Amino acid sequence: MLISQDNGLRELRSGMTARVGLSIVIPVYRGAATIGILVRALEDIAPAGGMEIILVNDGSPDESGAVCQALLKDAKWPMVYAEHGRNFGEHNAVMTGLRYAKGDYVITMDDDLQNPVDEVIRMYDHARNNDWDVVYSRYAVTQQVGWRRAGSRFANRVADWLLDKPPGLYLSSFRCMSAFVVEAVTKYAGPYPYVDGLIVQATQRIDSIEVKHLPRAMGRSNYTITRLVRLWLNLATSFSLAPLRLAVWAGMAMALLGAIGAVLTIAEALTSEHLPTGWASTMTVILLLSGIQSMILGVVGEYVGRTFLSASSKPQATIRSVQRGGNSSE
Repeated sequence: MLISQDNGLRELRSGMTARVGLSIVIPVYRGAATIGILVRALEDIAPAGGMEIILVNDGSPDESGAVCQALLKDAKWPMVYAEHGRNFGEHNAVMTGLRYAKGDYVITMDDDLQNPVDEVIRMYDHARNNDWDVVYSRYAVTQQVGWRRAGSRFANRVADWLLDKPPGLYLSSFRCMSAFVVEAVTKYAGPYPYVDGLIVQATQRIDSIEVKHLPRAMGRSNYTITRLVRLWLNLATSFSLAPLRLAVWAGMAMALLGAIGAVLTIAEALTSEHLPTGWASTMTVILLLSGIQSMILGVVGEYVGRTFLSASSKPQATIRSVQRGGNSSE
């Protein structure tokens, strides 16, 4: 049955004294057709130490909110339902869920039914029995469309370069974290969280296991190319100065080419009586330099803009309401 409803994180957390073995955090967006199936399947597992389920509705435009509220009424395990005021993005929704989690370990997973429920216990047991702070899933066969697979590979290659993570570690949204890591991650209050970046800043005790990846049961991925580009920018500009350093090296390279070009031009002027007009080459150089300058200004502007938004207290998320249900231990 429905136990309580409140509008603030502080009020909810003040009553969270009893811990459980496992918290499962699920960001929900356009998941009205799948979230009920997933939650019912999760309710049939029995992890050591008990379990709670945390659903975060990230401003979903479909009936996800109504479905989640219905799940609260007859939940078998303690359940928390948080609703964002609008869509903030998957990582922001995960951060909200982590702040409500009270498990010794926390698993995050998507609402699209591509992660089998029986893998949850495997990841949980692997983490707690081997004292890993974080366990990521990796897929032998990824059931995604081609451009989405390419985007994931590219994001992981970028992360290899920008983040101090174990080489070759595949960063997946299906992950298990200890309470120690969750506490460290949730200290971040900026408007552009990247959960995996925060994780590798907190610990290097990270492992991965191979899990099954199922075809999408229904619908299509909520990630568009635009969302992936935003995610890459978030990764690049929130946890590394590498883009700025790349811009510096690009500027130095162009300055060197310009110096070489100047020397060659002077030498040609001193040795040639009939100089070519050089209009095409001049325009090429101007366009090339303008492009490099625009790229450098864009990188700097991205950092300045994010700094401004962070300083102006842009919210990581706004929480419209929080409800709890199930067999609460409180």
